[in-house]
Amino acid sequence: MRSTSKLFLTLIAPIMFMAGAHAAEQGTAEEASALVKKGIAFMKTNGKEKLIAEVLNTKGQFVDRDLYLSVWTLKATVLAHGANPKLVGKDILELKDANDKYFMKEIVDKAATAGSGWVDYKWVNPISKEIQAKSAYFEKSGDVIVSAGYYKK
Repeated sequence: MRSTSKLFLTLIAPIMFMAGAHAAEQGTAEEASALVKKGIAFMKTNGKEKLIAEVLNTKGQFVDRDLYLSVWTLKATVLAHGANPKLVGKDILELKDANDKYFMKEIVDKAATAGSGWVDYKWVNPISKEIQAKSAYFEKSGDVIVSAGYYKK
């Protein structure tokens, strides 16, 4: 029996550890929504310009593994993007995902009517560089939309 236990620990334990380590590399729905709430609280305390600067800081508090904040105007012009600063200033209302879904239109519409919510779409994971199912949480705060999404496993 002891040899079976040792074999189990030798073969299975590293696999379990790697699976746990991989899971820790990806953010969760709860972490994405908490990041948005943290960003909005930061903006209310420090102002919109400081939030934008902090979101653009790739080593800052609003980038965590594959989670990052994005800040847009109410018409989907990017003010800050934690994973792709080249998007700043771009109108992304017509942006489509890998399945040709206009997910930004859905976010802007829901932000205007409900103020917050979730939208599902397919997007490139900045860590794996692969297209994955993603769910973004967003909240409208004043004249901006703050969003973070997590990649579904």
